[in-house]
Amino acid sequence: MTTKHVPPEWGFEFHGHLCPFMPIGYRMGRLALDTLGVEREKDHGLFVIADLGEGHPQTCMLDGVQIATGATYGKLMMTKTFYGKLAATFYHPRKGAVRFALKPDFIDGMGKFEFFSYRKRGVEPSEIPITVTEEVTQWMYNQPDEVLFKIEMKPDFKFTPVKGSFNKTKCSVCEEYVFDRYVRMKEGKPLCIPCSGYEKTVLIER
Repeated sequence: MTTKHVPPEWGFEFHGHLCPFMPIGYRMGRLALDTLGVEREKDHGLFVIADLGEGHPQTCMLDGVQIATGATYGKLMMTKTFYGKLAATFYHPRKGAVRFALKPDFIDGMGKFEFFSYRKRGVEPSEIPITVTEEVTQWMYNQPDEVLFKIEMKPDFKFTPVKGSFNKTKCSVCEEYVFDRYVRMKEGKPLCIPCSGYEKTVLIER
């Protein structure tokens, strides 16, 4: 099946440029909504646990996922595992979880397009000739869903989101407010992480 899930124009404005990976993320997100039988998230019901990391350009995919699903970083509905994979798990407490991963053959096929020759030379996507970008993007749109994605239901998937809290404390050094989860105590005084000298600890709960 080939779904024509094309991001809305405002999605490209939000992302900043045309590239194949933001639309791939959008398509992934729309298919995940369909698979779980849920609507685009207005509040705090749908979580995305992305297996992407840093330092690889394909992270543009995550903007597409956010645009499609409404599960945004700002609402704390998206987190990263930093596994460095082009995959994400979509989890709804009442509907379960499904994982989407880009298939290696699809990635290899897409990598043959001229667009990636430009990117490997350090040319920014907005500076690549539009015909070159549209060529690979249209090719992606024309591929069946099963060519792009490995899709796996995850019936045993567990995810516990961080509990939200409005509680905050003023740092005794810089006097800026710090939400209590991030307060560090030093010599009996509450400090923010930069003033405390402690390193931030990143917790990933699966």
